[in-house]
Amino acid sequence: MTPTNNAAVAVPPAAPILRRLIIERFRGVQSLTWHPNAGVNIILGGGDAGKTTILDAVGLLLSPTNTTVVSDTDYWQREYNSEFQIEGVFSFPSGSTIGQQLNPSWPWEWDGKDPQVPKLAEDGSAASQDLVYRARVRGTTDMELVYELMQPDDRISSFSVGLRRSIGLVRLSGEDRNDRDLRLIQGSALDRLLSDASLRSRLAEKMSGTDIGDVLKQEAKDALENLDGEFKKRALPHGLDLGIAGGQGFSIGALIGLTAKHQTVDLPLSSWGSGTRRLSALAIAEQHKSAFPITLVDEVERGLEPYRQRDLVKKLEEAASQVFLTTHSTSVLAATTKSSVWYVDAKGKIRPLGADKIALFRKGQPETFLCRFAIVAEGATEMGFVTYLLEKALGATLEQFGIFVADGNGNENTLRLLQALSEGGLAFGGFADNEGTYPDIWKGLLEKQGSLLFRWPSGCVEENVFAAIPADKVVKLFEDPDGLSGIRLRTMADRLGTTAKDLTTITTAAGDKLIAVMIDAATGKVPDDKKEDKEEKKKFKNHQTSWFKSYLGGRELAEKMIALGAWPSLSPQILPFLNAVRGVVGLPATTDLPS
Repeated sequence: MTPTNNAAVAVPPAAPILRRLIIERFRGVQSLTWHPNAGVNIILGGGDAGKTTILDAVGLLLSPTNTTVVSDTDYWQREYNSEFQIEGVFSFPSGSTIGQQLNPSWPWEWDGKDPQVPKLAEDGSAASQDLVYRARVRGTTDMELVYELMQPDDRISSFSVGLRRSIGLVRLSGEDRNDRDLRLIQGSALDRLLSDASLRSRLAEKMSGTDIGDVLKQEAKDALENLDGEFKKRALPHGLDLGIAGGQGFSIGALIGLTAKHQTVDLPLSSWGSGTRRLSALAIAEQHKSAFPITLVDEVERGLEPYRQRDLVKKLEEAASQVFLTTHSTSVLAATTKSSVWYVDAKGKIRPLGADKIALFRKGQPETFLCRFAIVAEGATEMGFVTYLLEKALGATLEQFGIFVADGNGNENTLRLLQALSEGGLAFGGFADNEGTYPDIWKGLLEKQGSLLFRWPSGCVEENVFAAIPADKVVKLFEDPDGLSGIRLRTMADRLGTTAKDLTTITTAAGDKLIAVMIDAATGKVPDDKKEDKEEKKKFKNHQTSWFKSYLGGRELAEKMIALGAWPSLSPQILPFLNAVRGVVGLPATTDLPS
């Protein structure tokens, strides 16, 4: 895992690092403060939660040009009579040009969360080696952008284009087919790579010799001649012709881009597929041997097959650059191992998803973090059980509602995942046993989630369902979906020490302990006198696989709960959970499951 942003940096980093981002009144974000980590930062969240806005804010703060135009839609609720601000606190590598300007900028000390006015040690040197700089861009009430560096002595200096370019920015939006980093636009990755300062003037001189007017059709020439006559009448400059014209916001270099062979034809790379264009832009950035630009990737999976998605994120993780990316791809999330994962909730707040708590599920069940609503079921049995009940309660498959049921892989792992989802701000529910462990943590989650988190008052699903089935019908549990009961009766015979495996012998030998022995068999409980023998221990534990310890077994158990008459006594416990999920997807509460 990449060291967190809040850890002290004893030596200057190898690449520029954004340590803190503050967004105020920019587009759909009213206020946001974020402390991203070095390395790759993956931003998850629902539609319109603000993921792209965060990337756009970083992109605007580090824009390599001064030609960006803002509009009223860039202001919170289009209220452009109040400014928007985007502020970044950065660490820079040693030798950064920020300290070599004509009007030098002075660093702040980083306390792990905020920049502080620097203090001097007794020898006159900086007391802290963790030094940062504060930069911001303001969208003024005149819809102009102002770039500023904030100094520890309260002075404000310019956050110049040159300085922003020295930090470097690679932006892969997937929307713009012009792809600035594949063209000779000022500040683009290709422009920085070639570093030919006089190229534009030479291009302009060369192109100015081209008689563009001469290649016009006659109708166009006549129209131009008529316009020239009108200019003369109005005492405007005349003798009009067409030529290469530059100016504010225009660049001859923007017309020049990389081409590549496609069969026998040279095609601009900007005309190739979006995946190829994205990978090409990153390849250009990687050629800057001494620079590690901050990289923004919106919907990293766009235009890429799953295997290329995995390859791309691995390369991003191995590079020194700080990366901010959004994704809806399970392949991307499962492939990342060193990235920090963040979640933007419906209120625009961004929070971390604890790496240690989600690691198992991030790789094996990444859809848990990408669905509309996640439900964590304690194990395979609970997965099948709750899925069957929810399908009946919702009247459709869960996919139609964006619900994903995850296998929590045991009580403790389930609790850790539920904690991570709660801390990260995701919408979630849970369905778990009550093993009597971690009572305070469970209590806190239950208080926060209410009916969306179901937990049996005590015991597990088998214990509660078996006990609720009328005595005259409980033997029906021996039958598997095909109506055969031999294999389950055999597990009972092992536990009761009987040779015969027929139903009469088993029920007679068990007596009033029938349900208790059935529960032991269904849960794989190992008798105390068998725990020292490895083979016997394994045999008794495996009894559970003959019963309901699987996804399909959970569905079977839920179906039998209803068919065998246990639902009326259990519905007061389970129905509030089902109704809570119905409420999440916009359905009214129901008084019972449909028949």
